[in-house]
Amino acid sequence: MSLRLSTVILPVRPWHEGGRDQWVRAERLGFHTAYTYDHLTWRSFRDKPWFGAIPTLTAAATATEKLRLGTLVTSPNFRHPVTLAKELMSLDDISGGRFTLGIGAGGNGFDATALGQDPWTPRERADRLAEFVPLLDRLLTETEISESGTFYSATEARNLPGCVQRPRLPFAVAGNGPRGMKLAAAHGQAWVTTGDPKLFEEGTPEQSVEAIRGQLAKLDKACAEIGRASEPMDKILLTGFTPDRNTMLDSVDAFVEFAGRHRELGITEIVIHAPIPDSEFAADENVFERIATEGLAQLNG
Repeated sequence: MSLRLSTVILPVRPWHEGGRDQWVRAERLGFHTAYTYDHLTWRSFRDKPWFGAIPTLTAAATATEKLRLGTLVTSPNFRHPVTLAKELMSLDDISGGRFTLGIGAGGNGFDATALGQDPWTPRERADRLAEFVPLLDRLLTETEISESGTFYSATEARNLPGCVQRPRLPFAVAGNGPRGMKLAAAHGQAWVTTGDPKLFEEGTPEQSVEAIRGQLAKLDKACAEIGRASEPMDKILLTGFTPDRNTMLDSVDAFVEFAGRHRELGITEIVIHAPIPDSEFAADENVFERIATEGLAQLNG
């Protein structure tokens, strides 16, 4: 099975001070997709520059020609389906149909309270996502939508002319719980995992592989329950959050070994972070570029 290699470019550099160059480089290196985080800020970057995902991706769409673009991930924490759908439809148009929406329930970080609300519990986040995704699906596929929900409503919302990609741009749904899996099965063209967060600090690479194997089995079950085969669905692993996060980008060989283990599980796309000095995503730029140009060839050769 052929494996795709993609990257995440965090929106931390001003566009005219190296920001644009990163997206152009991602296309030149042959990455399948370049994603960015859709947060208001994130963890250790809270007091550092951080730009908006949708404007950044729009600029990236005009600076590239073939590279797919996406979010990993957008969440309901500070988004509403009606306004988001309009922005996504516009971005899909500007990119010429090269956009993928990664979407998940979000967390309890800075996004959760920036609008003045109390952070939602995991159950509340799941409740909102369960309403958010189907409504967004309708907004991007139907001409006019009116719907009254518990959390999100739309009144005669129109999205003309619709997406370039038909019937709409693809969703990559992040979720490891039963409800997230069901949403991925029902609405996703792809499923996203970062591994098992319980193994982040103390787990082993072997335990992580087995945890992802279990997640994939649950996805298969969720798809089977609605009569859908999971094989055509892309399975995306966003790296940087597994026990071997600090070694997988040490060399091309280390990456090839890591990627090979996960391809055998059924992962179809691996996403690596573009290096950021003095951060948890610090890595050797030369090794990063060699992984892009040599690593995938070794795996798929």
